[in-house]
Amino acid sequence: MQTPEQIKDRILAAFPGAHLEVIPNGSPANPPSLLLDHGQAREIATFLRDDPQLRFDYASNVTGVDWPEKVVKEKVKVRKIIDGVEQEAAELVERKTPGFLEAVYHLYSMALGQGPLIIRLRTGNRTDSVVLPSLTPVWRSCEFQEREIFDLFGIAFDGHPDLRRILMWDNFADHPMRRDYVPAGDQEPKP
Repeated sequence: MQTPEQIKDRILAAFPGAHLEVIPNGSPANPPSLLLDHGQAREIATFLRDDPQLRFDYASNVTGVDWPEKVVKEKVKVRKIIDGVEQEAAELVERKTPGFLEAVYHLYSMALGQGPLIIRLRTGNRTDSVVLPSLTPVWRSCEFQEREIFDLFGIAFDGHPDLRRILMWDNFADHPMRRDYVPAGDQEPKP
């Protein structure tokens, strides 16, 4: 199987100017993944399925991930004047990384016996920019799993053939797999 970097190069050859990123995975057991820009995600997914050297014809699972806002601390080297002499010093700088939701697809090629290739789609944030293109038109096996992500995480999949709740009741107002979800009975502080 080709590496994610090689697959990225194949995609860029077919879609010049596409925004792709290889996301490393810290665990030695898990491969890196490809982050797709959702502007061309459906076209790139179709390419991954139809390209004769790749033929990722099966999406085995699709899941949602909630990445809340976090504060990252990093050391930065700066030039300072210390006792009248300009010197290089290290400072600890904090920066906030915005939160987002993610849909993660695990793809296999049954025809070529290879995989998984993991692709990711990210929302703009966790509140009002939570729409991603549905990949159900490319892989039919995504249909129920994208509905589950919609129901539990709140990601709306544009172009999904039947986007409605699948586990929670229709008038349920929240998304129980989000990290900031508080069940109705647990909202009061406990002694």
